[in-house]
Amino acid sequence: MSERKGTFLTPGVEEGPPINTVRAAAEDRRAAAAPAAGEDRRAAAAAAAGVAPAARVALVGANGHGRWHRRVIGALHDAGRVRLVALVDTRPPEEEPTAPVPADTRLFTDHRAMLAEVTPDVVVICTPPHTHLPIARDAATAGADLLLEKPPVLSSGEHEELAGALATTGRVAQVGFQALGSAALTALTEAVAAGRLGTVTGIATVAAWQRPDAYYARVPWAGRRFLDGRPVLDGALANPLAHAVMQCLAVAEAVGGGPVEPAGIEVERYRVRPIEVDDTTVLRVRPRHGPPIVAAVTLAGEDFVAGEVIVTGSAGRAVLEYPTDRLLLPGDDAPREVPGRRGLLENLLAHRADPRVPLIAPLARTAPFTAVLTALRAAPEPTLLGDGLVDAVGEGPQRVLRIRGVNEVLRRAAERGALPSESGVGWAVPPWRTAAAAPTHPWRVDSARAE
Repeated sequence: MSERKGTFLTPGVEEGPPINTVRAAAEDRRAAAAPAAGEDRRAAAAAAAGVAPAARVALVGANGHGRWHRRVIGALHDAGRVRLVALVDTRPPEEEPTAPVPADTRLFTDHRAMLAEVTPDVVVICTPPHTHLPIARDAATAGADLLLEKPPVLSSGEHEELAGALATTGRVAQVGFQALGSAALTALTEAVAAGRLGTVTGIATVAAWQRPDAYYARVPWAGRRFLDGRPVLDGALANPLAHAVMQCLAVAEAVGGGPVEPAGIEVERYRVRPIEVDDTTVLRVRPRHGPPIVAAVTLAGEDFVAGEVIVTGSAGRAVLEYPTDRLLLPGDDAPREVPGRRGLLENLLAHRADPRVPLIAPLARTAPFTAVLTALRAAPEPTLLGDGLVDAVGEGPQRVLRIRGVNEVLRRAAERGALPSESGVGWAVPPWRTAAAAPTHPWRVDSARAE
């Protein structure tokens, strides 16, 4: 998925009506405003059919990656499951032939004005990560449930603050880790829980993508650690390859029988451009219980590796290519595609209709990921790799930089559980560690192949 989140810097966060006014207005409108005739007819038809009336959905961040959300909402709108009642963006909605804006959808440039006037049931938030917390807090206070793009927030403190706001308001938040809805991931975690891999000794992910110069010029917060004095925390692990980390954490849940509690985090961060964040990172999480987790990723790869989750056990090894849902389990001759993904918005609607339906990616499930972000936020600036290690391909805005040999370095880290500095990589630097972290021993994979 694209990582461009709407066209906001801080939409409606610094300006707009006070949120207590928004909440009062929302309550007044819900209690007193008569629905339009069309809404009455739709509600009556839904009641007669024994289904829930269409949820009123607003999208904050309608452009960039927001266009993908518009397509998802549009399909549910056409099916009568939702009504797209509002779009919020600082620019007019970009054309999206597969998701035209309904004629009765209202357009806003300020999310607080929208919340006061429209009172949606669900707010989808697809804005830059550093704007998530205030918008999510306002939407929950106004009575809406949330579909919040990843990363949900940028620190464990913000995570606790948002969790508190949800508890106070009685609302729920689904986080945009859509790969958690993969049937292939479910098949993998079930195999792990059933003991098909034996004792799991390591969980890792490896991915090698490429991003052109234009990627870092697309929005003001791209490649930035701070913007206008506020933490932004863009970067390979925090943004485009966040799904890789979350998939590993989901597998670790199956190993440990619950959410991961990081005891320590070690990270080596590198960059090939004059940016403030990493484009190449190897990170190791040491949970309080369960095997270590390693993420080895780059946006300056020699060749494209979509993203693999590698689970090593005493009885075999499993590999999930999570973007394509291709899975290799012990006993398989070749990877097989496992079709079926549950949509996050559709799942949120099902949960609203029946709370016994669990959310796929509730905010609480993403707490370990936020702990990783908190460590990245505390870590020093990434090491700039010299020109002698980097090749440039192409010209102008589409120029791509590639680190020589990086794919092999990342693959070795994922396979062995060792950081580059532990494997004799000449350009590697010692890792930064959280206070509780301690060196761990690489796991062996020689006797743990898929059988």
